[in-house]
Amino acid sequence: MTVEDLKNKISKPVTKFTTGGFRPKNTIDESWIGKVFAYHEDEDIPLDKNGEEMLPLAQFYLPNLPYVHPNLKNTKLITVFVAAELPECFDPMGDHWVIREYESLDTVKIKNLENPNSFLKPFPLQAELDENDFPLWDGGGLSIEDEAEVLKLENEGVIEDYFDITDHIYDHKIGGYPSFCQSGIGDTDGFGEGFQFVFQITSDYKVNFNVVDGGSLMFAKNNDTKQWSLYYDFY
Repeated sequence: MTVEDLKNKISKPVTKFTTGGFRPKNTIDESWIGKVFAYHEDEDIPLDKNGEEMLPLAQFYLPNLPYVHPNLKNTKLITVFVAAELPECFDPMGDHWVIREYESLDTVKIKNLENPNSFLKPFPLQAELDENDFPLWDGGGLSIEDEAEVLKLENEGVIEDYFDITDHIYDHKIGGYPSFCQSGIGDTDGFGEGFQFVFQITSDYKVNFNVVDGGSLMFAKNNDTKQWSLYYDFY
């Protein structure tokens, strides 16, 4: 296998997001971090296990994004909420975090709801396509066979190191591979049987959002059960 063959095999497309940098219109077709304004008529900011409002963390409008993960093919919009006290990894959705998916926007309303205790600073997100996101080496999503191919290329002197031929995208993103800080759990069954990594929200100083110490919230979805799984780590 050549270097290009390997890179073509393991790379994945991704929509990556840049925080701020333009004047928003505050319309439903924008993606945001630190803010959620799309709700059904009967929806409010969800409450955590202590009865406190969660932090409105992000809102992604999917139809105008350059790439959307296949597990979101029927979804028009996603909103994400987390408790101020982060959940344990793999805690079921509900008491500490909530994802809402909308397959239709017919009954979605713009509501000016804010958590008065939120420390997040809202910013619109700019979306950009990147065709080549690569997994991190240590448990980042490479199969055993692909790791063997990398080591073979190194031993043959074709490449010096895996990181010389690959780039990993650490931004807020939909698709691609998760951005582990420690040894990873892969991008599929490590999140739970039948789950596949779909998107992540990273620590962002502009937003005043920090996952313990520079980590990322990594969300995976089971396309059969439609359930979500959450994992994170940090430096």
